[in-house]
Amino acid sequence: MRTRNAALVGALCVGLSAVLTACGGGAEDPDAGTNGVGKLEPAAIQDKARTAARGAEAVHLSGNVVSQGRTYRIDMRLKKNGGTGRVSSSAASSFELLRVGDDLYLKAPAGFWAKGATPAPSKAPTSSAPAKGDKAAAAGKLDDKYVKVPSDDPAYQQFRGFTDKDVLLDGLLTLHGTLARGDHGTVGGVRTIRVTGAKGGGGTMEVSLTGTPYPVRVQRAGGAGQLELDGWGKDFALAVPDKNQTVDYGKQLRIPSGGALPSSGAGADPGK
Repeated sequence: MRTRNAALVGALCVGLSAVLTACGGGAEDPDAGTNGVGKLEPAAIQDKARTAARGAEAVHLSGNVVSQGRTYRIDMRLKKNGGTGRVSSSAASSFELLRVGDDLYLKAPAGFWAKGATPAPSKAPTSSAPAKGDKAAAAGKLDDKYVKVPSDDPAYQQFRGFTDKDVLLDGLLTLHGTLARGDHGTVGGVRTIRVTGAKGGGGTMEVSLTGTPYPVRVQRAGGAGQLELDGWGKDFALAVPDKNQTVDYGKQLRIPSGGALPSSGAGADPGK
């Protein structure tokens, strides 16, 4: 009887070899039940992810960016006509950004403005800087207000880059060097396939294997930070702030650029 039972079990295991798991006769297909992106060549996976990202109406992006030896925390919600969120490197260097169409606003504590981003006095001689007292007074007036950034300010495009969905994502979702398909995994409970550039030195992207192949995690080239992407297609409120919350200095606002901010073109030059 035992011999016959053993033979029956063995026969069942052989007969079910195409769908095995219970009998231990083979490995489970990691792409079973997925959107199939995990079976594509790495360049095709990257293209699918970039196309999905461009087509999405909205996204939430958060994580760390390393630029010029400093680490910045970014938490932004972006959509076609603007974005809103926060960029910070410390409590004194934290500011909020809001863009609705071409109108761009920056909101920060007085300490941020006092460190160099100050409005120029309307009657100050061009050869002199604002007096220390004037600078402190101006910073106090800007404290926790939405300050409209003039479109011709040198920092306008750099700030805008953090609120421009297509510009920001095109930079982040471009891997550098020879692409390779990596391991299957999970990010926030979502099954993913990994794509690497230059064996990881050119960046890494985790792409969802569930539903639309959105990118869900990006490691920037050169170890320059990691960002999570979620909330794909989820709309959010975006409106110009009330006048009593806004300060408009026209063309007189001075905002430092360069080393004071990380580059929003995250994929193009990861070390800057």
